[in-house]
Amino acid sequence: MSTEPGTTEETGPGTPETPEAQTAPRTPDETARGGAAADGADGDGDGAPEGTDGGTGKPELSEAQAELAAQRVERERIERRRAERREPVESGAKLSGKAADLLAAVRAVEGGGKPASTVSAEPSRPVPERAAEPGPAAAPARPAPAAEPVREERPTPAPAPAPAGPAPRAVDAVRRVLAEGGAPEALARQAAGALGEGAGEVLREDPWQLLRVPGVRPEQADGFARALLGAGCGPGDERRGRSVTVWLLERAALAGHTALELSALTAALAQRGVPDPDEAVRSTLAEGEALVFEDALEDAGAPSSARAEDDEEAERPVRVLIALERYAMAEESLADGLARLIDSPSREAEETWAPVVAALSGGGAELARAVAGHGLVLHTGGEAARAEPAALLGAARDAGLRALAVCHTPDGRDRLAALPPARGAGVGTVAGLLAGAEGPGRDGDGALELDLLIVLDAPQLDVESAAMLVESLPDGARLVLSGDPALLWSAGPGRVFADLLAAGACPRVASRLPDPGPIGELLSGIGVGELNQVEAPGKEVVIVPVREAGEAVHRTVQLVADSVPRAFGVPVEGTVVITPGHGGAAGTRALNSALKERLNPGPGRFGGFDPGDRIAYSPAPGRTLPGTVVKADAEGLHLSCAGAPVVVPRERVEAWVRHGWALTAHQAVGGRWPAAVVVLPGDAAQALSRPWVYTAFGRGERHLSVVQGAEGALPRAVAEVPARPRTTRLAALLRPQSPTG
Repeated sequence: MSTEPGTTEETGPGTPETPEAQTAPRTPDETARGGAAADGADGDGDGAPEGTDGGTGKPELSEAQAELAAQRVERERIERRRAERREPVESGAKLSGKAADLLAAVRAVEGGGKPASTVSAEPSRPVPERAAEPGPAAAPARPAPAAEPVREERPTPAPAPAPAGPAPRAVDAVRRVLAEGGAPEALARQAAGALGEGAGEVLREDPWQLLRVPGVRPEQADGFARALLGAGCGPGDERRGRSVTVWLLERAALAGHTALELSALTAALAQRGVPDPDEAVRSTLAEGEALVFEDALEDAGAPSSARAEDDEEAERPVRVLIALERYAMAEESLADGLARLIDSPSREAEETWAPVVAALSGGGAELARAVAGHGLVLHTGGEAARAEPAALLGAARDAGLRALAVCHTPDGRDRLAALPPARGAGVGTVAGLLAGAEGPGRDGDGALELDLLIVLDAPQLDVESAAMLVESLPDGARLVLSGDPALLWSAGPGRVFADLLAAGACPRVASRLPDPGPIGELLSGIGVGELNQVEAPGKEVVIVPVREAGEAVHRTVQLVADSVPRAFGVPVEGTVVITPGHGGAAGTRALNSALKERLNPGPGRFGGFDPGDRIAYSPAPGRTLPGTVVKADAEGLHLSCAGAPVVVPRERVEAWVRHGWALTAHQAVGGRWPAAVVVLPGDAAQALSRPWVYTAFGRGERHLSVVQGAEGALPRAVAEVPARPRTTRLAALLRPQSPTG
């Protein structure tokens, strides 16, 4: 049995860590049978290529579709800005070997007329340092070019109609090519969406472009290519090398990386049977399908002044990174936007915040003082610490400032709104704000009409969402990123909150409010690597030992249906079940099947669902909303999610909806339930880490049951397995701005 998330099997080179999928990913066989997207395209948080979701235009889905449309608009704006920048800084002069050859090849392509916005060999651009003591009239350290006002090109990502799916003629053309190559015709719609109007001809000329379809693997694309090209097809084909390179970068993005080191990428290409990995990377860069960057590495043993003096005499260590353009541009745009916020506050502006500081005390006042003098502030703490940003929100609104706080999930939003300082006003979700469904309007330049934006659950911000938020803030606005750094990172690429903490580019306010009760005490120990026994006189924490997976499923059903409601008065819908992965004898699929049979048996006439079923609805990558099935009719499956009605068209049910009594930790992060049952089957060891255990155990407010079959793997994971590293560039882009750097 495997308890790994379904998408972790092969997520790319380096140290891949695919977060638990937001819904259960499909296998290639399932893709062939049902035509639903596999891996990233089923809304599981894995990140799907644009155009693969085949929107239906239903008004109930406008928020999710508008979010995707806003992301596309933002990427187009970033690309325009990049194209208008000055020529890239010369780099790579001190490299040698493969890295030097690679950079030289890229420059040769550029010399032949390749646009600099497509193939880039520029290093991470340092963020300008702030003045040590800016006066009242200090000029921003990063002025906007005179010819391009910073706000002039920012479109307003207002809700847009759901994009139409691929044209039937394009789908038919793809279907014919797939049939010729022996590939499942059910992939036709996805391929047409991923490859565009001429997808049929694209596949005929380059069969390995089939790898653009989520769920297709290199060996499957190889078989398709052999059927179409015959003897002219081989592992050394340049087209294959490029497509496998992009596929590996996409898989790495599913694991959270925004870039890969050159050595890791070439090693993975060799494992995939590419005979000349360096040439494959060069070809990919030359075709503009990826970018190359050279990041300087800090010498931790020397002070920054000494490093600066020795720059011209000694070679600085560097790393060569290869990245897909969308994530590279998002990361650079985010760094630019953060630098703009950091540089924008003035002494006069601080006076505006004096009433806010005066109205608060304790941790809230400390946070307000930091916000008064800085454009960007990080706030760390557990669940109890949410009271401090809530107090800041309430005081800022009382002082007449335009303030908003957003959370990762509707449940987080509702819990924040229930705190007395927030008084239910000025709260929303990140997705709702980006889609234009929540929050304030925008000014003529497209900037949000805000003086203060507080983002809770900040560790769940991926790099693209963070870039969109930051780019939407006006000059002079304050941004507070608040969250628990011990939680799992975002389902999408990047580790924004962790990178900002590492860069030290702005003040950090650490809350001193501990989470209460035995569960809070347990989490405090886990956060520092200790799995302690805690006193739980009210049975707030219960360990249920099991010997094998079947027993784990049986005891879980018993806990949810009988023991927890009877002992704690928590209704069935108030208990969440969390397990490490979707597959296996004690994964979400098996648990949901057993729980449905006990709690809501029925024929499952509509795609396996019946009225009353608990579901997990994932309309976009990285977003999962718990809900219930209301009914099904010719229009689709009717759901109630966070109190709002949703209709999922019949053709999207399989991709977007899963049973939701049992979730993975990534699906559950950002939400809390009165009770949580965490299932740890015997072979869960490889899936466990300290952030996973911390996140899963923290989902229960009043009660936590641990169905324990992992024995020594649990304490070992807490003590020895931190978050798996992700390769990102944000910290390097920001580090020169660090007070110590």
